Amino acid sequence: MTSTTNFEDLKIEFAVIGGSGVYKVEGLSDVTELDIDTPFGKTSSKIFVGVLNNKKIAFIARHDVTHRYLPTEIPFKANIYALKMIGVKYILSFGACGSLKEEVHPLDVVLVDQFIDNTKLRSQTFFGNGIIAHVAMGEPICPVFTKVVKGALEKVKRDGSTIHETGTYVCIEGPQFSTKAESELYRSSMYNGSVIGMTAVSEAKLAREAEIAYTCVALVTDYDCWHKDHESVTVELVLRNLRQNGDLAQALVKQLATVDFSQIAVSKAHSALNCAILTHKFHIPQTVKENLKYIIGKYVNE
Repeated sequence: MTSTTNFEDLKIEFAVIGGSGVYKVEGLSDVTELDIDTPFGKTSSKIFVGVLNNKKIAFIARHDVTHRYLPTEIPFKANIYALKMIGVKYILSFGACGSLKEEVHPLDVVLVDQFIDNTKLRSQTFFGNGIIAHVAMGEPICPVFTKVVKGALEKVKRDGSTIHETGTYVCIEGPQFSTKAESELYRSSMYNGSVIGMTAVSEAKLAREAEIAYTCVALVTDYDCWHKDHESVTVELVLRNLRQNGDLAQALVKQLATVDFSQIAVSKAHSALNCAILTHKFHIPQTVKENLKYIIGKYVNE
């Protein structure tokens, strides 16, 4: 499919963004590959739409299925906008992360609830060029959807791993891993980080602007480089734990595909732009209205 498709008819409420080690949804049937052009370019991979446990869901590979995009190179805006175009209301995002706390062990799962953004080179807003909006980010993760995800995780978690119900995700630019000095800083009381990664904060900000409920499941692969009794983070270590974390991710998606999303409580994320757009609709350039129609249309076309 191309950008000429009537995307509104797809009405796919639930999407999965796969990170390192999660490049597909296993068991997906009746698959259609969407090749979508957005005002912000192409998505990082095709969007795979199919049926799992009788639910139609969408999947996109953050780094592409061939893992060819550095964290900084990921077309975050195209990815989130394309998911909005096909009707997505809930995004489950997986991310491979390093632990910044002794009690958060490799192969544990952290349900992220806060972010610290240490990125430097990314455009992380749909707004500008004649329109200003300021969305609230006090709770950057949707607590309503996270509660649903936690319930599903409890049913599929593996023995020996712990689900941490909260945690702060420190997002760095990458692609290099941290120095020991940086890792200790992120662990300090100034940051109080729980996990460290390179991608999720950009998605969280853009999903909020797009009025999509967003939850990040951090799959812990290592202790970054701060832990004196464990080997420093290496690609080999990460890949070994990625394989196990990938199995858990697949089980979680399969479990969530049994959820009746119509019964989920109302998420504040779905009205995040209410009162957030400061530019009067008569002063917004027409080209901007067209480019952002899937996000701001209900606010500026009345």
